[in-house]
Amino acid sequence: MTGVSPRPEVTMAQRKRQLVSTELTEAALQLMAVEGFDAVTVDEIVATAGVSKRTFFRYFASKEDVVVQFLADMGTGMCAELAARPADEPPSVALRHAVWVAMAACADGVDHSGRALRVVQLILRAPALRARFLEHQGQWRDDLAVEAARRQGLDPETDLYPRLAAGAALAAFDTVLRRWSDSGGAEDPAALTDRAFAVLAPALDAAGAPGSPGR
Repeated sequence: MTGVSPRPEVTMAQRKRQLVSTELTEAALQLMAVEGFDAVTVDEIVATAGVSKRTFFRYFASKEDVVVQFLADMGTGMCAELAARPADEPPSVALRHAVWVAMAACADGVDHSGRALRVVQLILRAPALRARFLEHQGQWRDDLAVEAARRQGLDPETDLYPRLAAGAALAAFDTVLRRWSDSGGAEDPAALTDRAFAVLAPALDAAGAPGSPGR
């Protein structure tokens, strides 16, 4: 048969990769819930997941990454959302939407098992995981600053505003994430995000106005 698209094979490969990644994350979470993060080894994770150690390192660089990777790509979504916002939208509104993309990914998760909440709680409570997550956020801040500068017609290297705005947005994200985690998922993350940016809006919008100091 001619003209058959190769897409089904690609899709199956992607699905298999996601399945293995999910199984490894679930195995790690189950073990860490009982033993604690520090006590769990990669050998235990692969034994529980039923895969080889070689397979583990094909997907993850370390046991920290098997947990943090679940949230690590959210920065890409933030930047994409900020870039897609209307050009004339106030900075606080555009950044609030960008942060909500990441919060929604946590709050909605990709399933209904509460896995996202368990991952967030583990990351915030284990110093090694928290440190790795903050490393990722450092890159998010740089990327958001570049996009914030582009939107305002500023130089991200010389103007203060872009990095300050990006830092404020991520501080809001961190605060909302921790509050949501501490409540066991009971508090509404959308409402928390709105409240956080209501506090930040005056500074973000005033500092982002033409002719303001720091531009």
